[in-house]
Amino acid sequence: MHNKAKITLMALCYSPLVLAQTPKTEQTIAGQMDDNAFTFTEAQLGEDDDMSQNVTIVNSNNNIYASEVGYLFSPTRFRYRAFNQKYNEVFINGAPQNDMESGQFRFSTVGGLNRYTRSVDYALPFESNAFAVPAMAGSNNYDFRAGSMGAGNYLSLGAANRNYTLRGMYTYASGFNAKGWAFAGGLTYRWANRGYVEGTFYNALSYFLGVQKKWNNGHSLSFTTWGNPTERSSQGAATDETYWLANDYYYNPYWGYQNGKKRNSRVVNDFSPSAILTWDWDISDKLKLTTSAFGKYGMYKSTKLNYSNAENPQPDYWKNLPSSYFNVWGSDVRNTDFALSEWQRSVNWWQASKQNRQINWDALYAANRANNSSTGSEINSRDALYYVQAKHNNALVFSLASTLKAQLSAKQTLVGGLILGQNRGRHYQTMEDLLGAATYHNINTYALGTYGIGDDRVQYDLNNRNGVVGEGDKFGYDYQIEVRKGTLWANYTEDFGNVHYFLAGKLNYDDMRRKGYMRNGMFADNSYGHSGLAKFLTGGMKFGANIDLGHGQVFTLGVGYEHRAPDASTAFVSPEMNNDFVGNLQSERIFSSELGYQYQNSWIHANVNAYYSNTNHGTEWQNFYFDDVNSFTYVSMTGIKKSYYGVEAGMNVKLTSFLDFKALGTISDAKYTNNADVVYMSSTKATYTRETVYNKGMRESGTPLTATSLGLSFHQGGWFIDLNANWYDRIYLSYSPCLRYGSSMTTAGLVDNSGNYEVPDQAKGHGGWMIDGSIGKSIRLKHGQLNFNLMVTNILNNQHIVTGGYEQSRSSYTVNSEGQLNNTRVYNFQKNPKKYYAFGTNGMFQVSYRF
Repeated sequence: MHNKAKITLMALCYSPLVLAQTPKTEQTIAGQMDDNAFTFTEAQLGEDDDMSQNVTIVNSNNNIYASEVGYLFSPTRFRYRAFNQKYNEVFINGAPQNDMESGQFRFSTVGGLNRYTRSVDYALPFESNAFAVPAMAGSNNYDFRAGSMGAGNYLSLGAANRNYTLRGMYTYASGFNAKGWAFAGGLTYRWANRGYVEGTFYNALSYFLGVQKKWNNGHSLSFTTWGNPTERSSQGAATDETYWLANDYYYNPYWGYQNGKKRNSRVVNDFSPSAILTWDWDISDKLKLTTSAFGKYGMYKSTKLNYSNAENPQPDYWKNLPSSYFNVWGSDVRNTDFALSEWQRSVNWWQASKQNRQINWDALYAANRANNSSTGSEINSRDALYYVQAKHNNALVFSLASTLKAQLSAKQTLVGGLILGQNRGRHYQTMEDLLGAATYHNINTYALGTYGIGDDRVQYDLNNRNGVVGEGDKFGYDYQIEVRKGTLWANYTEDFGNVHYFLAGKLNYDDMRRKGYMRNGMFADNSYGHSGLAKFLTGGMKFGANIDLGHGQVFTLGVGYEHRAPDASTAFVSPEMNNDFVGNLQSERIFSSELGYQYQNSWIHANVNAYYSNTNHGTEWQNFYFDDVNSFTYVSMTGIKKSYYGVEAGMNVKLTSFLDFKALGTISDAKYTNNADVVYMSSTKATYTRETVYNKGMRESGTPLTATSLGLSFHQGGWFIDLNANWYDRIYLSYSPCLRYGSSMTTAGLVDNSGNYEVPDQAKGHGGWMIDGSIGKSIRLKHGQLNFNLMVTNILNNQHIVTGGYEQSRSSYTVNSEGQLNNTRVYNFQKNPKKYYAFGTNGMFQVSYRF
């Protein structure tokens, strides 16, 4: 963190330059999401490695359901309508913030800045706004101008038993002075020596600094810089068998003891110093121009324990588990008395000591030191058997966004804009720690079983053959993804009698290419230097309308269609190895629609919405070890079709002047509707294989498809008390494509007498009830206001709710050299998916003072 503190100071000193549906409201302060809500959301979302992308930031002033679910269901990683987060677009001062490679917004870039994300415009999928064509999962535009921050000082201290245990925050905003200047700044520090999950820690410092000058001639200029340098360690998913053996639903296989101290193998360092310069020009009372220049340099590093020519060091490796000796799932001729005794021996080992079920760092060091004296003749004979590698994803981002808003009449508004952006994402791997070894070479050890040590094809970089790798050196892969984007958009709104409607459209240009910095021996002529340039011209339109039926009743409808360029993160077959684009790479087709009804009077506000959306020509990408080809594989699935549909409803009933009853929920589905084409590449042979993956009927994973909530909200005399009972169900785990290849099912004998494939069901997680509550007291003082807040999640300590996970991609059988079935394993991978469970009882107590 010393280096991060230096970088933070540098960023502060020299940063890189770079409507809601109600038409009369330009900007909405997120009043629904008070300090409690923001603290709750921040502590639950976007902090776990591999989970941080599953965040949908959604809110609304008019829709009761949408105004609550963003934070109410956050403990289960709820995603609005089960949409991928890339369909939720985020802006700051009109400049887009979603990652240009993956399309997703990383919540960690604004972590700790919840006091500054309160000034925001939210737009649901069919709500008009003044900053963009609303995305399929909604759009949000945060106002980071210094003059938009509430004037005054704010100081808070919090203690929690979540991912961090302590948090301190101070913010200041001056408001505009007589000379038209406004200043805002703040710091937030979050820390945990041990988070909720054992073996994890957390260390983050967030900063925000803004200045704005407003002139009397209608011009305003603001500059803001912010960042959230973070160092944290991660929790790994595990099987129910290991949770049972550890007697802990939060067993974490990523850590172990080194010289008696805990050390985590998965440590993330994340820092994205950002800055935005915004010029506002009120040309006239009816014409306004806003232009923002945004710049960011993101630095992300994640470590991982790896091995070469040695046994897998992970404590929960399948060969270390009791069920690898005895088939616990049914009768088996191999279930002998000896097998049962081996099962019991393994159980006893796991349960005898915590140290037995964690990484044995000392043993890894000892193995490497012993290998340092190896007398082998091969150049890699004394290479590290075990080491910690670091994956780096760095991105230099620049964008320019300009928006012109014209008030054509009292009932007509036209807004249009131009957005230009460029992203250079550098991806490489370094040696973090040799764990006592003397040397390592930059060669493909996985390919050594196929080719000899002198073969070019085992070289990761032919420009530096047999390169010696020291700590901090690059190895394995090094490449850059270059993306350029341009968007021209417009949004027309009108009040026509009792109808308020909008019509919006956009035209997009995207191009992308890869630049390799290593000449991979598997692709000597197709890995170093630039690839070709893939270009896409896309666009779309949306229409939405509110029809006021009178007496508090409003009927809403919306429909949209667009073509969306594929994400650069899925556009290449194997970006770590070569320049090849995915075959038949196409723009995704997206159709979305919605019908809704709202009723509101003095004591009740209710909404119900039905929606249907589908996507076509989608592309997805994965990489994993595939037993059937005995190789690590890079997998591209194309021609994917999906459907999303469901009903969502919310109701707020004012029982008395101080007590409200809230009810909301959704029943939805989000599934693949066809069998996709798949191409996978073997990393040891550089061969491509085309297949069909029978994934029709698979569901979106990692979010409840059914969720409901009943709650009471008390507010009187400065007291605020909320109690909610939430039900979650139909939580699917991420499915494994290779288990559903036609060839895999044939090998496994999953074919009926008629020749039809018996496609395995998708693994699911357990749902259930979760009770959450909060209590707060606000005290007005002579100089300021003092607030006390206590938030408790999962009051009844229900530890059986699954929040996510995945099917293992390993096969429960082995194949011979011809790829035919050899034998079945005792261990059943398909019965042992890896899961995450919702935290048990956890909470935060916060004291804050405004003055």
